Amino acid sequence: MTANPVTILLAEDDDGHASLVQRNLERAGLLNGFLRVKDGQELLDCLNSGGASMDSELHESVVVLLDINMPRIDGIEALRQIKSNPATARTPVIMLTTTDDPREIDRCYELGCNVYVTKPVEYEGFIDAIRRLGLFLQIVRRPRNSK
Repeated sequence: MTANPVTILLAEDDDGHASLVQRNLERAGLLNGFLRVKDGQELLDCLNSGGASMDSELHESVVVLLDINMPRIDGIEALRQIKSNPATARTPVIMLTTTDDPREIDRCYELGCNVYVTKPVEYEGFIDAIRRLGLFLQIVRRPRNSK
């Protein structure tokens, strides 16, 4: 039995990190959809529109990769809003950030993140972490959004 492919919705303000994430997820074999937004506000707009940026079939397959340190609305507030909105609460959210403060990790899990991944600072470690994440995402199963 194969998992339905997921579409990655990356919320990352750093262009270099976003490019590395996309390229290395693709190298790991994750070749399906990839969307990028540059801050938490764009992420929330994209998820809540369910239309302009994403069609409904795509909306059903989204997994969010969410950075914490972003302009306008940061990742923690975006996570809080995603998980408190019944329309988006079941959307899987993977925190992908350089922040390794145990208090921030605890806070993200308390708010409902599904997985917390710390981006290594050194280049090779970063590349390896993203490739491993790509392998993980190939077998992820999403919950159905229907109630």
